[in-house]
Amino acid sequence: MRRAAAGHVIPVVVVGAGPTGLTAATLLARRGVECLVLERHGTPHPLPRAVHLDDEAHRVLAGLGVGAEFAAISRPARGLRLLDRDMRVLAEFRRGTAPGRHGHPEANMFDQPDLERVLRANLARHAGVAVRGDAEVTAVAQDDDGVVRVAFTDRATGAADEVRARYALGCDGANSLVRASIGAAPRDLGFTQRWLVVDVATDAELGQWEGVHQVCDRDRAATYMRIGPSRYRWEFRLAPGESAEDHHDIAALHPLVAPWTGDVPVAELDVVRVAEYVFRAQVADRWRDRGVFLLGDAAHLMPPFTGQGLGAGLRDAANLCWKLAAVLRGALPDTALDTYQAERAPHVRAMIGLAKLVGTAMTGGGRAADLLRAALVPRLGLLPGLRERALSSETPALRRSDLVARPRLRPGLAGRLCPNAVLRDGRRFDDVAGGRFAVVTSVAASPALRAAVERRGAVLVVIGPGEELHSWLRGGRAAAAVVRPDGAVLRTGRDPAALCRALPPDRAVSGRGHRVPG
Repeated sequence: MRRAAAGHVIPVVVVGAGPTGLTAATLLARRGVECLVLERHGTPHPLPRAVHLDDEAHRVLAGLGVGAEFAAISRPARGLRLLDRDMRVLAEFRRGTAPGRHGHPEANMFDQPDLERVLRANLARHAGVAVRGDAEVTAVAQDDDGVVRVAFTDRATGAADEVRARYALGCDGANSLVRASIGAAPRDLGFTQRWLVVDVATDAELGQWEGVHQVCDRDRAATYMRIGPSRYRWEFRLAPGESAEDHHDIAALHPLVAPWTGDVPVAELDVVRVAEYVFRAQVADRWRDRGVFLLGDAAHLMPPFTGQGLGAGLRDAANLCWKLAAVLRGALPDTALDTYQAERAPHVRAMIGLAKLVGTAMTGGGRAADLLRAALVPRLGLLPGLRERALSSETPALRRSDLVARPRLRPGLAGRLCPNAVLRDGRRFDDVAGGRFAVVTSVAASPALRAAVERRGAVLVVIGPGEELHSWLRGGRAAAAVVRPDGAVLRTGRDPAALCRALPPDRAVSGRGHRVPG
């Protein structure tokens, strides 16, 4: 086997150039970490897949430098409408399109190929990172000296090659070869449904409410979403014996989509894609083996009822990559990387549990369940707090780890995301923190505190009454908080000076780059 740059060890190889892999590579590149992305396809995947990201995921994209570009290619969704089998409205949960607590709309519809083009163009602006297409990874192995060897074949020439790295990130999807290479196995969480996914383009105006429509029906559960100015997505639960082949063209599809397309002529509906998907709930039993990590669909699959599948992959990258950069700089021990699965896996399981609950509530059961939904769903909006909870994009706090000092016996802010709030100077928190650790405090800052924070390479954010972060701290019964580079709270307390002393060393918080010599 011919080796590429024999003897050279690069810091990170990313396997897979989907949104999760591109996000991971960009986060590393922004911290000066050299990496190589290997992608089996020669060009970006042209067909739509993921269509929704919440404001937490939008915040991750903004941290890559593409927040405005994503806003330009996405469309805020206005909430959720629950319908019965006869298309009568059972309940409606409306949301606005103004920025939420993280500085972006709380629900964003988009076309995945557009997102991938934005991510690739942005990644190309960074030095020290390359994307190699037509590179099909065939094996991943680890040496006793801590080097990961990634073998791949150039699909254009048939030539075999190999790259050596300190770490490899498996962002290679549900059928992950990287996952198999570390002996990890997906654990089923008890949810399997077959659905038909239909993407249609049309310049005709359908005149539908600009939110997500969910048909709650045991026989033909369905979802409708407007993705863009001329793009629409439908999902229909398949009956036993049905397949995508039964709905291969618009003539066969029309009876399904007609409740939304109305009088629009069939000739004006252009089918972009018709595909059968098996919606699953799975989590890999382990996400790390020494220098190899799993991210995105390689680590977990979730039913789409809450629209969190892709967002979970972006959260994986945001959680892992700042830690990886700090370890490569020698600022954190390698064991700090064990916090990745410890924090992310419980979070993913909680989100999968919610998706299963929503999916079952909307589509499960027999005729009796349909009757129960018809009786109960219209009354949901009357329950105190339920409407707000149904529309909330806030996800669970991270569990305790070496990098989340969360109290055992009482809730707090540790493990939760710090809001990307507007500060008194008009900037948002993320613009000030700049991907570094931050100490947020409502206590007047002494010169000694300011100097101590500066020595650590962190950022001091002093807030006062009337500011969003001041109310946030008070709600968490704290006067100060240490916020990690990924926006999660490491710890809180009353004394900012004591919290400052608990910050990791300067090299861990400053974000300075590192390259492994060849």
